[in-house]
Amino acid sequence: MGRAKFLFGPVAGRGGIVGLIGYFFRRSFLNVRQNLLINALAVVTITLSFLIVSLFLLLYVNLEGAGELWSEKVQVTVYYDRELNGNEFSALKNVIMTLEGTGTVGYVSQDAALKRFRARLKGQEALLDGVPPEVLPASLEIRLKPAYRTSEAVEAYVSRLKKIPAIGEVQYGEEWVRRLTLFMNFMRFAGALLGGFIALAVLFIISNTIKITIYSRREEVELLELVGATRFFIKMPFLIEGMLQGFLGALLALVILAAVSWAFFNHAGTFLLFNPQEAGLLFIPMEYCAAIIAAGILAGFIGSLTSLHRFVNQS
Repeated sequence: MGRAKFLFGPVAGRGGIVGLIGYFFRRSFLNVRQNLLINALAVVTITLSFLIVSLFLLLYVNLEGAGELWSEKVQVTVYYDRELNGNEFSALKNVIMTLEGTGTVGYVSQDAALKRFRARLKGQEALLDGVPPEVLPASLEIRLKPAYRTSEAVEAYVSRLKKIPAIGEVQYGEEWVRRLTLFMNFMRFAGALLGGFIALAVLFIISNTIKITIYSRREEVELLELVGATRFFIKMPFLIEGMLQGFLGALLALVILAAVSWAFFNHAGTFLLFNPQEAGLLFIPMEYCAAIIAAGILAGFIGSLTSLHRFVNQS
C-alpha cells in the first residue's frame, strides 16, 4: 500500500486515471526531448522501414488496378448470322440480365461491326471497299460483374447462358481469361508472401532500434526498480514513446512517398514512353494510408514491449 501510494498517489491524486495518463504522456515527451538524437535516429530507421512497406504497397495497388482494368475486357460475345430487330434484342436482354453475374448487355449490328473492322485496319481501309456488312455477324456483347471474371466463373456463366433459347454461337476467349486468372492469383499470392516477409523484417528492425533507445537508458530503468516502481509504471512511458516513434516514422514515410509519387506522376511523361496519369497509376488509397499509420503505432508498441521484456525486472 505504501509503495503504491508513493508511486501513484501524487500523480493519481491530481485527476485520478486521467491525471495518471497525462503523467505518462508528459514523461514520454520529456524522455524524447532529453534523448532527442537517439529518438531521431529511431524515427529515421522506422521511416526507412515503412518507406519500403509503403513502396511495396504502392506497387501492389497499381498492379492490382492494372489487373482490374484488364479484367474489364473479359466479355462474352454471342454471334448471329442475321440482324436482330428491336423486340428480339429487348426480349433477349431481359432474359440475360436475370442471369447472376451479368453486368451490361449491348448489341452490335452488322454495320457497326464493319465500322469497327475498318477502324482497326488503320490506313488500310481500302481493303474493305465493296465488302457488304452482311459478311460480318451481328452480336450481343455481355460484360460481367468483377466477381464473375475468373475462368471458372466465366465458364459457369457461359454454360447457363447457352441454356437460353435463341442464343447463338458463344465465344469468350477461354485461353485469355485463363491466363488472366492465373496472373491475378499469382500476383495476390506473391504479394501476400512478400508483404508478410517485409512486415516481419520491418518489425524486427523496429524492435531492435527501440531496444537501443531503451538500452541507452537502462540505468533509469534500474533506478525505478530499486525505488519500488511497478512494471506497469516503468513500461508505460516507454510504450507511449515507442508508439510515438512508430507514428512519426510511418507518417514521414507516407509524406516522402507522396512527394516522390507526385513528382513521378507529373513529370515522368517527359522521359517515359507513357504518361503515368493517363495510364491510370494511382497513389495508395486513404484507407491504406490509415492502415500504415496504425501499423506504425502498433509496431512501435510491440517493439517497445518486446524490448522492455529484457530490461524490466520480471519478478
